Amino acid sequence: MAAPFAPSAARRGSYHHQMPLSIKRIYDDPAPTDGFRVLVDRLWPRGIPKDSAEIDEWAKDAAPSSDLRKAYHADEITFAEFSNRYRQELDQGGAQPLIDRVSAGEAVTLVYAARDTEQNHAMVLRDYIHEKAHA
Repeated sequence: MAAPFAPSAARRGSYHHQMPLSIKRIYDDPAPTDGFRVLVDRLWPRGIPKDSAEIDEWAKDAAPSSDLRKAYHADEITFAEFSNRYRQELDQGGAQPLIDRVSAGEAVTLVYAARDTEQNHAMVLRDYIHEKAHA
């Protein structure tokens, strides 16, 4: 998928000294160390104009399915069950482009909008990508 968003000038260039994979809320300020910033939500975050988001790609295919997201937010399933089902969805290949970037040593920041910074899909995705990229 071609990146419809242009990276800021501050984030272009060499990433070899940076942390290869991190997560950050979209409401937090971008940093030069973010590297390739990819939004990993299925829905665009409220209150964030697309032209000022400083997102390099919007990876909807790496986000949880709408049904899974809704079940978790409605407290129909636990975070552990959500994580297991989400990993099964990721096994279908939606995260492969991100795995490839991390495997190549590129700094990648998974950007998400969830309020919960302790239990969210970006954490599951980060761990999944890390496991697959370093397998």
